Amino acid sequence: MEKPTLIIAEAGVNHNGDLNIAFKLIEAAAKAGVDFVKFQTFKTEALVSVQAKQADYQAKNLGGAAQTQFEMLKKLELTPADHHALIAHCRQCGIRFLSTAFDLESIDFLATLDLAYFKIPSGEITNLPYLQKIGKLKKSVILSTGMSVLSEIQDAIQILIDAGTLRENISVLHCTTEYPAPLEEVNLNVIRTLHERLQLPVGYSDHTEGIEVSVAAVALGACIIEKHFTLDKNIEGPDHKASLNPDELTALVRSIRNVEKALGDGVKKVTASETKNKTAARKSIFTARKIAAGTVLKSEDLIMLRPGDGISPMEIHQIIGKSVKHDLDSHHKIVREDVQ
Repeated sequence: MEKPTLIIAEAGVNHNGDLNIAFKLIEAAAKAGVDFVKFQTFKTEALVSVQAKQADYQAKNLGGAAQTQFEMLKKLELTPADHHALIAHCRQCGIRFLSTAFDLESIDFLATLDLAYFKIPSGEITNLPYLQKIGKLKKSVILSTGMSVLSEIQDAIQILIDAGTLRENISVLHCTTEYPAPLEEVNLNVIRTLHERLQLPVGYSDHTEGIEVSVAAVALGACIIEKHFTLDKNIEGPDHKASLNPDELTALVRSIRNVEKALGDGVKKVTASETKNKTAARKSIFTARKIAAGTVLKSEDLIMLRPGDGISPMEIHQIIGKSVKHDLDSHHKIVREDVQ
């Protein structure tokens, strides 16, 4: 089997600024069996202008609360001390920590934490200074591609490479940046398109409701799955309603691992479990009626019946035209010694 799908449980800002909730999210992700739990690292002042309005989905999920993006995000910042506490808790729970930086200062901070990957969110794919700063780190990069076209993705990849990142250390995620993403806009076949055009590992950042689209993405070749999760979809916050609950996250991991087993190696062969069923399911050449000795066999004298432990129907032309050595009963399974 190929390398297992990398599953990233996106806690994001679903901690609501409460470290205890963040700890519980880590515990739920670890229990579900994901590979990484991911948070978001930002300085609000370096991320949004004071006047920036909320996205439609944010306003809707916050019940129409009259606040700017700045006011919303300021409550959701994690301090450096919070990050170290989260990393320690991840270590205790046996799960790996990731976070996405949304500004240059946050990139510098995450660079001190020895993370396995730098995740570039979809909104930064056209941010030249951001991409160059990530590229100069020469780390493994996961580039999310929501709201972009192929040329923008190719440009971002080239910027990372020119800045110092090795091409073989870049993976991309297909993504539809809406929460929840409408199924008719998911376009999962883009996974194949990106792989063919970019010749890079391609995964899927899933913002749809439920787990089936992520599972389908794995069947289409996605090597990374990123999915938002929460402790409770009814908690107030911008991302909770488009997130999985812990039970759904567990079901997602189980389903992906089952699909991986089912995908196999692509070689068409008789499997171990099939081998024992071949005789019962296939057919052999039998007599269709009583046949007298000396009869020259015609096709109407023969019938194909289970089991398949006799002469294969594929060899029927080696039997037709032969004479029978001795009388044969109806539904007699023919053997080579019956004919001459």
